[in-house]
Amino acid sequence: MTNTRATAAGILAELMAESGSLSSHLARHNHSSDFQLLQEYCYGCCRWFYLLKFFLDSLLSKPLKKKDSDVLALLLVGIYQLREMRTPDHAAINETVAAVSELKKPWAKGLVNAVLRNFLRKQSELEARAKEGGDAVASAHPQWLADDLAHYWPAQHKVLLANNNLRPPMTLRVNTNRQSREDYLEQLEANGIKAMPGRFAETSIYLDQPHGVGSLPGFDAGSVSVQDEASQLVPALLQLQAEHRVLDACAAPGGKTCHILESEHSLTELVSLDRSPERLQRVRENLDRLQLDANIALGDATDPDAWWDGNPFDRILIDAPCSATGVIRRHPDIKLLRSKKSIAKLQQDQLAILGSIWRCLAPNGLLLYTTCSVLPEENNQVIDLFLQQQTDAKYEGVVADWGVECSYGRQLLPLEQQGPDGFFYSLLRKK
Repeated sequence: MTNTRATAAGILAELMAESGSLSSHLARHNHSSDFQLLQEYCYGCCRWFYLLKFFLDSLLSKPLKKKDSDVLALLLVGIYQLREMRTPDHAAINETVAAVSELKKPWAKGLVNAVLRNFLRKQSELEARAKEGGDAVASAHPQWLADDLAHYWPAQHKVLLANNNLRPPMTLRVNTNRQSREDYLEQLEANGIKAMPGRFAETSIYLDQPHGVGSLPGFDAGSVSVQDEASQLVPALLQLQAEHRVLDACAAPGGKTCHILESEHSLTELVSLDRSPERLQRVRENLDRLQLDANIALGDATDPDAWWDGNPFDRILIDAPCSATGVIRRHPDIKLLRSKKSIAKLQQDQLAILGSIWRCLAPNGLLLYTTCSVLPEENNQVIDLFLQQQTDAKYEGVVADWGVECSYGRQLLPLEQQGPDGFFYSLLRKK
């Protein structure tokens, strides 16, 4: 496809069918001259999907057939442009109608033209109706997720819904082996890049505006990495010591592996495990840039016999696969790809990983379980269930002055635009 709107509609239709992810679909187009525009359409339509769909359902006299999901997606792209972008209305409508040709559905041209013009006429009325439609519609969230946030975080859920729709901050991790955070802040200022220190992780810096990594002083030399502040709290919680053997399970793309190595230089070994060869390549690239070394292992965390040599680890990090409901502002396609049913399946997977990896931990060793979820089913409840099953496991507690204390861990919530993502931490000791 050469029409960017048609390409965006194709990607959106795939996501509506719960196929792939936004990042995987966009990766096929990252050499396109219109890539930034394509990104804007796709991210924007995912971010506001449930609100745009509410508008569209109100404008259609009858629902479109399932086989015409690409036309539906193109209409959402059109409404997004009219509502959120600076493209002149007539140009947005004309170009969206022209995109129909690439869908090879000429009958849809009249429909697209009529719906978009009708949206402009009725926009004020539709916006008012959306505000009266409840939190889910007004904040562009699936109903199940809006309900869960209200149930689990009643005091914070309005802020969570709003912040999920903000553009995420760009956060850096300073390699303090090379220079102090204060020195690096001065380097940024000298390069005309406005920034501020993070509040919780001593290595974290927030940029006022995102910048390409090529413009960051010392990036290629390993002075700094891009990593959310929430993830930067991991090494301190692991209580690393010299000569420890460490396992980073589910390690790709390698940010935490690298930070662990930056934090403790005298580890006996760090094994960086993942089941995806492609994602392990990202780990290797990050290690090479930072001139660090780890034992990269291809394998499934639920099947240690296939990759583990039987030598126990003193520290284990499990950054478990999860719903990623704490990073929706970074990955708005989560709104389309997750469901209440998928959370129950993820909990089973998380328990399976914990149960399998636990036997790799040395007596008196520590295991840190983390997710980028804000849902207790994947966090506190998982640890509760695991402790009921595992008699030699003890909750160690996470002592900190940040986040919300839970019975079996600590929860960071994305409550500030220039603040950390949603992240859960639980520390377990083997008796």
